[in-house]
Amino acid sequence: MVLLSRSFIRKRAISLATTASVAATSFALAQDPARTYHVRGTMPVQHVADRPDGSDEQSFLSENDAAMNRMMADMKIKPTGDVDRDFVAMMVPHHQGAVDMAKAELKYGHNEQLRRLAQEIIVTQQQEITVMRHAVGDDLPLGAAAPTQPGAMPSSASSHDPGSHGSMNMK
Repeated sequence: MVLLSRSFIRKRAISLATTASVAATSFALAQDPARTYHVRGTMPVQHVADRPDGSDEQSFLSENDAAMNRMMADMKIKPTGDVDRDFVAMMVPHHQGAVDMAKAELKYGHNEQLRRLAQEIIVTQQQEITVMRHAVGDDLPLGAAAPTQPGAMPSSASSHDPGSHGSMNMK
C-alpha cells in the first residue's frame, strides 16, 4: 500500500484549485467579454458620476473610463500573420491608455509623488511606443526622435501636459 505524502496532496490540491479558477475565469469572460477590465465589487463610473460631490473626481473617472474603453477597443486587432506587428498593434494602444490615464492624474491629482510618477509614465510609455513602432519599421510621428537618435530620451521635467492645472514644479 502506497501512502501519499502531505506535500504531494498539497501540490495536487493547489493544481486542482488553480485549474478550477482558470476555468471559471475563462467561462466568466466568455459570458461577457466586453467587461474584462472591470473589477468585481467596484462602483461603475456612471454611478459615481451621479453623485453631486467631487466634480474633479467625476471628471477624472470619466476621462479614465473613456481611456480604458478606447484602449480595450483599439487592442482588438485583426491578426496579420506577423506576430511582431500584431504585438505592436496591441501594445501601442495599451501604452497609450497608460499615457491617457497618467495625463488625467496630472490634470486632477494633487499628490506630488503620484504626479511625478504620472509624468514618468507618460515619458517612458511614449518612448516604448516609439521603440515598438521603429522595431517593426513603422514611420515615426513627425517630431519624434528615433530611439537611437540623440534626444530620444527626454527628461521627465521637459514632458508636461499643457492641459494640466498648475505648474509642473516639483517640490
